[in-house]
Amino acid sequence: MKLALAFSLALASSVFAQQNWPQWRGPDGQGHAAAKDVPLKWSETENVKWRREVPGRGYSSPVIWGNQVWVTSAVEKAASEEEKAKRLKANTGDQPVTVLESVSLRAICLDRDSGEIISDNELLNVKEPQWVHQLNSYASPTPVLEEGRLYAHFGAFGTACIDTLSGSVLWRNQETQIMHENGPGSTPVIWKDKLIFHCDGSDKQFVCALDKTTGKIVWTTNRSGEMHANPQQKKAYGTPLIVDMNGQPTAVSTGADWIYGYDPATGKELWKVPYGQLGFSMSPRPVAGLGMIFFSTSFGKPEVFGLKYEGLKVPEVVWHNSKNGPNIPSPLLVGEELYTISDGGIFSCVDARTGKEHYRERVGGKFTSSPLFADERIYVCSREGVTTVLKPGTKFEVLAQNKLDSAIMSSPAALDGALFVRTEKSMYRLGGK
Repeated sequence: MKLALAFSLALASSVFAQQNWPQWRGPDGQGHAAAKDVPLKWSETENVKWRREVPGRGYSSPVIWGNQVWVTSAVEKAASEEEKAKRLKANTGDQPVTVLESVSLRAICLDRDSGEIISDNELLNVKEPQWVHQLNSYASPTPVLEEGRLYAHFGAFGTACIDTLSGSVLWRNQETQIMHENGPGSTPVIWKDKLIFHCDGSDKQFVCALDKTTGKIVWTTNRSGEMHANPQQKKAYGTPLIVDMNGQPTAVSTGADWIYGYDPATGKELWKVPYGQLGFSMSPRPVAGLGMIFFSTSFGKPEVFGLKYEGLKVPEVVWHNSKNGPNIPSPLLVGEELYTISDGGIFSCVDARTGKEHYRERVGGKFTSSPLFADERIYVCSREGVTTVLKPGTKFEVLAQNKLDSAIMSSPAALDGALFVRTEKSMYRLGGK
């Protein structure tokens, strides 16, 4: 009877999770959707249930709970030319950037059925914020949802929790100060009663956990691996993935030059593995399966790694591949194959266990969005607003290409026969009843 009850509860929990899209890259954080009857083709006039312009600017991905679709956004107030020139003298990264007098960081809720904006809530208002790279935004980290609460992280600008029914801010925390250089990018994750995120700046590099009820810091752990002397090559924008590794819950975390494993309860470093080369400014989130972890080393020269952890105290590098690795998009594991889309539009498929290449083909465009597996198809969205739909497997096959009005910087969500896609201008619900 106990086993039957446990099974029923686990099944109910699994089904419940599939009815929501609580975090970046879906319920498992790895780009997998349980949705069926997801549209294959669409345009601005075909298969669009609704389209809604979103106030402000932000590249965070949509998250969904019940009938609520949430995104974060930033309403920007430009700095004067004099102030801009003054502050850019401190820009040691020498990158094209946006400089503001102030920014209002907001959480926006849309109705899942109609697309109407239900609420537009200011979480933080920051004067003279750090600049952001022109390919980034002040609202790029994706928020995390659970029943009744949304947690929004904006890097050094702060973290806030909002009541999703009333819209009231329950807590704020602005203690985790670092110099991003290019703006915030790391998305938080929930583990039990903790909200965990990376803080990898050019000045300081650490991982942090907040009490999700109060917003108070529970633990911080400094990065211990030796890094390049250049501060610009110490920064990173990664997101951890919680993996059960040989019975130990582990926050798998990519930082500059090293991948780490931490105990999410205490922040204790459990292991670290060097890349064996320069790797920094990573945005891709690791994926896990087959007793292995897969990730990209991002900038420098991106390489894709396969690490075996099953039965090992410290993971070991099984293979790595230097051909057309992504700087920004995350990998996708489906069955025995690992898929990647490079920033320049090269779609690759390798044997996940060995790294042996099945194919590398150009789909065209430039990419920051991470791929989605839904309804036995792979969806990849470009900065040109084109979504390429591919058939999974060891042979390259494009099923469709669909164009929307503007750049797609964020990653799509799939629920209840629909795709939820955020472009630079608007939120879309594509398909679904």
